[in-house]
Amino acid sequence: MKLYIKNMVCDRCIMVVKSELEKIGIFPISVELGKVEFLGDFKDNQKQDLEIKLQSLGFELLEDKTTITIEMVKCLIVNLVHHQNNELKTNLSNYLSEQLGQDYCTLSNLFSEVQGTTIEHYFIAQKIEKVKELLMYKELTLSEIAIKLNYSDVAHLSNQFKKITGVTPTHFKQLKENNRLQIDGL
Repeated sequence: MKLYIKNMVCDRCIMVVKSELEKIGIFPISVELGKVEFLGDFKDNQKQDLEIKLQSLGFELLEDKTTITIEMVKCLIVNLVHHQNNELKTNLSNYLSEQLGQDYCTLSNLFSEVQGTTIEHYFIAQKIEKVKELLMYKELTLSEIAIKLNYSDVAHLSNQFKKITGVTPTHFKQLKENNRLQIDGL
């Protein structure tokens, strides 16, 4: 059986969800961003208990096929940008189609209709949040960040950053308050 869970955006989310499942006696085969797989079915009130606990932690069980698909697109993008260092071997549309086994045009239309933004804009927003994070750490130069996130050059990164945030990366580094957004809030 598979469960789909909204707002799982990091390794800590995976750890928390796995822990909560085990507390109610469900031992998953796998826990990934947005998805849990386990053998068997729920006993009596296990699903309801899990749903209540997950909601208290900011997660949500998904049951609607459209919502599940949208959440899986988001999880794949978040995982790609924030956990795999944006290592795409193909373009984003092919990657999403292959991972979800659906036509990209269908995914794109569904995503835009429900989210009010395109997959590409969501992808760019995630990349910009990653750039903000890396700028705050001050460990990498802007050139290194551009390479790490597969930008063609620093100018492209800087232009996209300014278009989204309203400030240049250099100015962002100088700000006292770096207005980073929560990944699941994008």
